[in-house]
Amino acid sequence: MKKLLLSSLIAAGAFSMFSACSDDSTIAPVSTTPSSDSGYLSSASSSSGTIAPNPGSSSTVDPGLGGGGSESSSSSSAVAPNPGSSSNVNPAQSSSSVNPTSSATPGSSAAESSSSTEPEVGADGFPTLESYGPPPAEYTKDILSNGNKGWNSRYWDACKPHCSWISDGQEGKTDTTTQESYEKGMTTARNCNIHDVEVPTFTLGHAVQQYWFGFEGTNSACGNAKEKGVFTCTDMAPIAVNENLSYAYVAGPGSQTTCGKCFHLQYDGSFKDASGNNAPKETHKALKGKHIVVMTSNIGHDVENGQFDLMVPGGGVGAFDALSTQVNGANINWGAGFGGFLTECQSKHGYDNKLEVYQECVKDMCDAAFGSAGLPNLLRGCHWFADWYMAADNPTYHWEEVECPQYLIDHYMTRINKTKDNRYKWHDDWSTYKEGDPLEEQECLTDEYPNGCKPN
Repeated sequence: MKKLLLSSLIAAGAFSMFSACSDDSTIAPVSTTPSSDSGYLSSASSSSGTIAPNPGSSSTVDPGLGGGGSESSSSSSAVAPNPGSSSNVNPAQSSSSVNPTSSATPGSSAAESSSSTEPEVGADGFPTLESYGPPPAEYTKDILSNGNKGWNSRYWDACKPHCSWISDGQEGKTDTTTQESYEKGMTTARNCNIHDVEVPTFTLGHAVQQYWFGFEGTNSACGNAKEKGVFTCTDMAPIAVNENLSYAYVAGPGSQTTCGKCFHLQYDGSFKDASGNNAPKETHKALKGKHIVVMTSNIGHDVENGQFDLMVPGGGVGAFDALSTQVNGANINWGAGFGGFLTECQSKHGYDNKLEVYQECVKDMCDAAFGSAGLPNLLRGCHWFADWYMAADNPTYHWEEVECPQYLIDHYMTRINKTKDNRYKWHDDWSTYKEGDPLEEQECLTDEYPNGCKPN
């Protein structure tokens, strides 16, 4: 069963948190709205953009860098918890990972656990991969004859995920109309600041006042906010469960998936543009038979049915690059905008070289970009692409929808915005927010301010 991050973590103090689709669509205010230049939209934005014109490398989804997601409330259903309180909460936690530089198998068993024992909690505040127990057998069953074929593109733009934005259900995102619909839709996808500390996905709107109340998505780093905005949490990089199974996040096709759905893929040893004159490469053959379970954290409405745009550090920064803001070392070579490090290595070594040549080239670029970035999950995920994924370019697979592994659920669902209502104050700059800092709240919908919030 899909469930919230294990409640035992809360008791243990875990609350000490195309390419891709950082669509900042909005929910239309339904009560008195701010002026037209306030950054709130008068109706829901449906901008999810388009795929890059060259699908042979990496897809791109327009993040729709408009006014930021907002939701207003004019009903008594938006009741603040302890509305008269200015108390602070502290749910922040870094998403940094243990064993950061290794792309090797983390352990002999790792994923879903049916045990009721308390999980081992890592330094990042999450259960360790091993503590989830052996993965379900369905994740590694043979599905190469099921008839559902697709292919992977790849990217890592570091933008706020599409599924982090508040919504009334449009664009494949979670419906925040009621608490029930919010929870049913897996709430919102976690997002982090430039230092990889989890921050709110949405807060009170920047223009709330004593006569108006509403919510607004925290600004994406892919917009004008840059380093002050929010990014993909780095622990959403792919991770190997064992030599035959991995977990990852993807941008999925809007016609086929919604935020929070999971799919089992099994690679068939070929690639998207294979033909009689363009046979599968050594890299594709090395990937054949392997399995990956992916969770939708972004929606791409021009991604093909069956295609999943795999989130891989070094996979290409795409059209909406926040990665070069987050990792801004001197003279970093990010490779091709669509295709990333591997495409750069193919340009250097040709398209039909030895597997080891591409693996070494990609890992050298990984080390140069992420080796001293202080974001170890990015280095781990980049090495994963070379070592586990076999540096395969646009490989094909067979796929089926499955129940999500708890590991992917835990690293997907916000640990801060657990309800559709909050009283967190708006911030233009999240870069100064440190792990352990409290989140300041604002009084709203009280007897004194029944239609808005207490002025700051």
